[in-house]
Amino acid sequence: MALADELERIAAFAVEAGTAAGHVVGILTAEASPGDRVYVCALAEGDDDRGWLALDERGAVVTSRDRVRDAVAIAALCEIAEESAFPGDLDELRAQLVQLRIVEAPPGIDDAERAAAELQRLLGAPPQVATPSRLDAIGAAARRLEASLYDHADGSPFTTAMRGAQGAVDALWREVEAGYRAALE
Repeated sequence: MALADELERIAAFAVEAGTAAGHVVGILTAEASPGDRVYVCALAEGDDDRGWLALDERGAVVTSRDRVRDAVAIAALCEIAEESAFPGDLDELRAQLVQLRIVEAPPGIDDAERAAAELQRLLGAPPQVATPSRLDAIGAAARRLEASLYDHADGSPFTTAMRGAQGAVDALWREVEAGYRAALE
């Protein structure tokens, strides 16, 4: 089943779970451990009231605090990695690299073109499942692109962004935990 179809099915389960009076406004899909898919659903229940509920692949509510926290963490880290992998438009970068290759043919241009294409392929179109291996692949591709484009004596912008990500991960977890619509064990 395609991920988009799974998300529709899970959204229906989240509303049916009876713990939300509103509707699903977003779903974070994560596998913090291989084969353990968790769907973290954001629920709108009013103008300023957002709740959260995590479901497993069968549509059952996840009550394990550790499973929910791990799913939230890997989903947040993957999202931050996707946003930090390249600060601009990869289509535009690829077009500029082609033009640069044609006009100037500098050394290493082929590496830069391959790295940009690989990163764009990895990022793909949403929705995506957040996994540790996806996070690692995005990180490796981002670093290859950085290495082919820039000389960063001060370090990697991607690595710097990821080092600063823990605060955002913690803030999202606090929001999910505070607004969770079931008892966490």
